[in-house]
Amino acid sequence: MANKTIDHAVTAKSLKSAASDPTHAGVLSFMRRRYTKNLRDVDAVVWGIPFDAATSNRPGARFGPQAIRRASAIMDNDPQYPFQQDLFANMAVIDYGDCLLDYGNHQKTPATIEREAAKILKSGAFLLTLGGDHFVTWPVLKAHAAIHGPLSLVQFDAHQDTWPDEKGRIDHGSFVARAVKDGVIDPDTSIQIGIRTHAPDDCGIRIVYGYEVEEMSASEIADAIIRHVGDKPCYLTFDIDCLDPAYAPGTGTPVAGGPSSAKILSVLRHLGALHIKGADVVEVAPAYDHADITAIAGSTIAMYMLGLHAGWLAERR
Repeated sequence: MANKTIDHAVTAKSLKSAASDPTHAGVLSFMRRRYTKNLRDVDAVVWGIPFDAATSNRPGARFGPQAIRRASAIMDNDPQYPFQQDLFANMAVIDYGDCLLDYGNHQKTPATIEREAAKILKSGAFLLTLGGDHFVTWPVLKAHAAIHGPLSLVQFDAHQDTWPDEKGRIDHGSFVARAVKDGVIDPDTSIQIGIRTHAPDDCGIRIVYGYEVEEMSASEIADAIIRHVGDKPCYLTFDIDCLDPAYAPGTGTPVAGGPSSAKILSVLRHLGALHIKGADVVEVAPAYDHADITAIAGSTIAMYMLGLHAGWLAERR
């Protein structure tokens, strides 16, 4: 115990140091990364957006960032599977905390999120966002597109989120339609995986339906994504309801017939060829969860996103 420390999230002396906190104790940042607003020499930022006023069914995703951080505590002390390495040995990652939002004035929410995301991205760091309902992806996408131009959207979801939009509307079911209309994403090179509902318009986006995901192998799904997106800069968004409710019961709009967490994690593992500029995990609503099943899935997906970025960094250093 002589070399052990606790509360690594606030006591860490290096952004690349491993934590030794017991998994059941200590300050709960994402994977015990240091809590800080200092963006200097940072490779990747984990940031929470605790917002769920745009949900159409069960609220509660505002508690998603807390739940994902709590579940991530089991993953820091060992080399991260399946990447066979300590992801933080050569990648400086911080937990930037949460976006401060005025719960009584939701019309200010989009601009607040976009402004804070732009500040983080200005540092050059990769941004991994923890939602929150899926509306939060809209202002985050805008901040990324302001730097990189129109992005290819790689969306894991049970829903298309392309319902008719109204100017100024705050809705987690229409942000994709708005992003296409406003030129924030390129529909021709965007793809949605796991869709198990129908919306009036597909906006020209390639859809891999839930039954296709069931019939395809993980490598086939990944190959379809990579072929469609190509080498275009892309944004990876993961709505936890992409997973079947058996693997993600804690979400606002669950849809039966989805894939397992194991299959989708295998898909993510194969996406290293993508030029991923930013990513998020959204719609974790812990009030409907059981034994942290959904939070564990969400935190693992987020870790895989960091693993993909670590691989991208390694190729360029």
